[in-house]
Amino acid sequence: MRARFPLIVIFSAVLPVSAHVLSMSSGDLTIQGAHARYELRMPLYEVSHTREPERALLDHIRFGGASLGAHECRAESARDLYICTAEYEFPSAPDRIEVECTFPDVTVSNHVHLLRAEMAGKHDQALFDLSFPRATLRFRPPTRMETVVSESGAGFMRAWGGAAQILFLAALALAGRSRKEVLTLAAMFLAGQVAAVLIVPHTAWQPAPRFVEAATALTVSYLAVEILLLPKAGSRWLVALVLGAVHGLYFHLFLQTTGYHKSTVLAGAFVAEAIAIATLSLTFLQLDRVARVLRPVQVSASALFVFGMVWFFLRLQNCRLPTGPAATLQFCSAARLSIHIS
Repeated sequence: MRARFPLIVIFSAVLPVSAHVLSMSSGDLTIQGAHARYELRMPLYEVSHTREPERALLDHIRFGGASLGAHECRAESARDLYICTAEYEFPSAPDRIEVECTFPDVTVSNHVHLLRAEMAGKHDQALFDLSFPRATLRFRPPTRMETVVSESGAGFMRAWGGAAQILFLAALALAGRSRKEVLTLAAMFLAGQVAAVLIVPHTAWQPAPRFVEAATALTVSYLAVEILLLPKAGSRWLVALVLGAVHGLYFHLFLQTTGYHKSTVLAGAFVAEAIAIATLSLTFLQLDRVARVLRPVQVSASALFVFGMVWFFLRLQNCRLPTGPAATLQFCSAARLSIHIS
């Protein structure tokens, strides 16, 4: 087996333990003449460490020239949401609105905000993240090309949405023991994502973000154990398939929130993931010669395992008992039991 440079250690060191794989919020803006009403829905866990969240959140979204009026925020524990409503006044009735949203500055760097807007019976929407904090609402139907570019671009950016996503892809490149196996693992990883996106909407299961994060952490740790303890094990493609299915749950939640088309979002995500896997694999190969004596595979896999388990336990602390499927309930209960036993 070829040695690989332990870049996983670097990724693990820079990844904030408070970050989330799934970090999304949504809002609705309704404009009537020069008056607008905005409602923000943010997961409670995103604001748990934010000082004065009411002021911080509303200070980080602006609607071109509109002044903030009456506003209030409240926590709804039953829905696990932090909800803010705010009134805005424009100098005059707008025909388009320039929006600036910098929620990643007060939540986590990979946070995504979906804004839906309505004015005089016309609708528009925009997606904001660290890379795209500004957008223009024009309240006209987008062209087919604009839709494809926007949705595939969103999928591309979600695949690289944070250090955690890059870490998954780095682990996949590390697990490949040859170029052929890297291609096989990448293909099965993508197939797993497609399966999750296509199958989950037709089931009664609604995966909670915390469950997806905890399950993803366990999957990463399992892959690390296989690399470390079973270096010659076969059927590693099956592990990649499962990892892809768990990762696909994130895209399922993203598609459910945005209403985007599966094909365009996944196409953009696949391009981004293919670029990342190819780049990381080639980088590892080039660094082989300078890292052989350092036992980099063992070091990287150990760091990956520690990262996954720490991440799992941190997420498990806030694992809520959902009203949804019994599988999620059993997962949380069993995981908590394993903590007490260990």
